[in-house]
Formats: sequence, structure tokens, C-alpha cells
Amino acid sequence: MLFNCPQGAFDLIRLPLRPNELLQPFDAADEYLLTHLAEQGLPKAGSRVLIVNDSFGALAVALSDYRPDAVSDSFLSHRATEINLEKNGKTRDSTRLLHSLEPLQGSYDLVLIKIPKTLGLLEHQLISLHGHLQPDAQVILAGMVKMLPGSVWQLAERLLGPTTTALARKKAKLIFAKPIPRDDPPPNPYPVRYRLENTGFRIVNHANVFSRDSLDIGTRFFLRHLPEGLGRSEIVDLGCGNGVVGLIAARRNPEAVLHFIDESYMAVASAKENFEAAFGTERKATFQAGDGLKAFASESADLILCNPPFHQQYLQGDQIAVGMFRDAKRVLRRDGELWVIGNRHLNYHAVLDRLFGGCSGVAANPKFVIHKTRKRR
Repeated sequence: MLFNCPQGAFDLIRLPLRPNELLQPFDAADEYLLTHLAEQGLPKAGSRVLIVNDSFGALAVALSDYRPDAVSDSFLSHRATEINLEKNGKTRDSTRLLHSLEPLQGSYDLVLIKIPKTLGLLEHQLISLHGHLQPDAQVILAGMVKMLPGSVWQLAERLLGPTTTALARKKAKLIFAKPIPRDDPPPNPYPVRYRLENTGFRIVNHANVFSRDSLDIGTRFFLRHLPEGLGRSEIVDLGCGNGVVGLIAARRNPEAVLHFIDESYMAVASAKENFEAAFGTERKATFQAGDGLKAFASESADLILCNPPFHQQYLQGDQIAVGMFRDAKRVLRRDGELWVIGNRHLNYHAVLDRLFGGCSGVAANPKFVIHKTRKRR
């Protein structure tokens, strides 16, 4: 899809790839931010530029001549950025990709932040900037007006310094922060920890993990019904979040090998810390950030457990879940099972029926349904 901005015209894709994609890999906040930079003659030659939460690489591609660093918690964002750089004749090393838990290096003159859905992630990122800003650094936050709670301004002022805003354009907003050097930067409250109910496990959650302060009600229901007695099986916690589902599956199936996969780097880090705290490093398990099960070999898993997300940032829908279910069908061994929990209104049973030729209910309550389906011979 063509992205026109003052820096040029760029052919961009978004991930996950879907046929006949109608959704844009950029938004009006990207356009507004790049237009503002062009109007102000920014970045200046020789500036060190940091881009934070670039959705699919629109900012990185447009500003690649400045060799920016780009921080994201999303594997899909990084992969899309790599693809889009290549599609537009840019070398991959024109942008240095950093995941959300990697330390920043050096100091920046210009920081561009797309405001994420999870304000805890934004808080972590703003705190991480301390010690990495030049004295006259400019920090610009961008987002769509309808997605910006008032706490964004409060957070930026508390952690950076005074803010001003520009008039909205195409329902997008820019926030300008003037960083104030501090000898006592605020402590980072992340990761947070809580004790998992009915267990002795102490759960670690990094800033971008869903329901990071306590066990969410859907997962609580899922945990009560996980299978046991599976012997030496290969179990995948797909879209693992903090890894609690895989953790309890591992406890119920002590001979099983667990695999944790999520597109969030913070989620995978949380899952790894939680699993190793519970079982040490001797228990066999793998942890990876990725695009669903794309990196898994066909017919390599006996059981896949999935509590799929029904949103990608602010976009809601079942497209991510459907992709996960398709991946699961390929990766399951014959007679392997996929177990899925979802809100009743999501009607996952219809998709599973179509893909697998049938599914059955494991358990249900007024809000959630657990389905299981088998890969038939």
C-alpha cells in the first residue's frame, strides 16, 4: 500500500499478511508526525533519532536516511519494518531494531513515540529515556485523538517535563515534551509481581503483559480445566502472555516439554522468568517471540493451548485468532489437540468446525467457553 509523506512515497505492508488487505500499515498520526518534521526541518543533519512503537515501519522507512534506532515490543512490528525497508530499497542496517527490554545506547537528539495502547508500556519507555537524552533533545508523542486518555499528558509531564500540543489534524494529535534533566530519575515500577492463587508460584509481569497485576478471569477459568496425564508430550502455549497457562500445564504434565510463543518480547521474557522460577533451568522448555507458529515444524506438537487476542493494538477482530488456528492445524501431530478459550460472543467454534471438521466443548460459564478440536487422521 502506498504511503505518501513529505519524505517520499513508500510501498508498505502490514503483518500478519492477509489476502486483499484493506487496512493501512500507517495512520494519520504517522502522516502528521512526518509532516511536522518536514515543516520544522527535522531531523537536523547528524542527529541521533529514536523511534518508539512504530507500528509497521512507516516512520523507520521514511527516516531511514538518518539511521534511526527503533524500539518496539512487537515481533510483528520489527519483521514488518525489515520487510518494508527492503521493499523500498533500504538496507536493513539503516535502522537498528531494539526490543523493549534491550537497554538504549548513547544519547538522542530527537525521540518520536507512537503512543501505545498499554500506558504501562509507555511509562516504562519514558522512564527508560532518562540518561539517554541530549540537553536540548526534542521528544514528540503522536497518536489518534480518540485513543488518547488524559493520563498520557500527565504521564509525560511527570516523567519528562512540561508538554504542549499542536492542533489536531485528521483526528491525530502531537504532544511535545520538554525534558528536564533529573539527578533522581523515577524508579521503574515494572515488572510487577503477584502470587498465583492456589499455588506457590510468584508471577512476574513486564509492563506490556495483559492483566499484569492479577490473574484475569478468563485465564482463571482455563486453568481449572487444563488436561493432565499426557506423558512425554510436546505442549505449546500459543500467545503465552506471562506463561501461566503453560506453567500449570507443565505442573500437571511433569514429563511434557513446554514451548512458549508470543509476539510480545515482554510477554516471552515474563513467561521465561516465571517458568524458570517454578521449575529451574533443567526442565525442558523453549521461549520465543514470533509470528504465531510460523517458526514451528509441521506435525511437531501434541497439544496447543491458546487464549487468543482479539485485538492488534486498537484494531479488534478475529483475524489474529484465525491465523493462530490455521497454524495450529499444521503444527499438530495426527490426533493432536487444540484447546481454545474465548468470550462466548467470539464464536470460535464456527471457525474451528470449518478448519478441523468439528470441535467440542470442554467447559463453559456465562462469559467464557473452552473448545477443543482434534487433528483428524
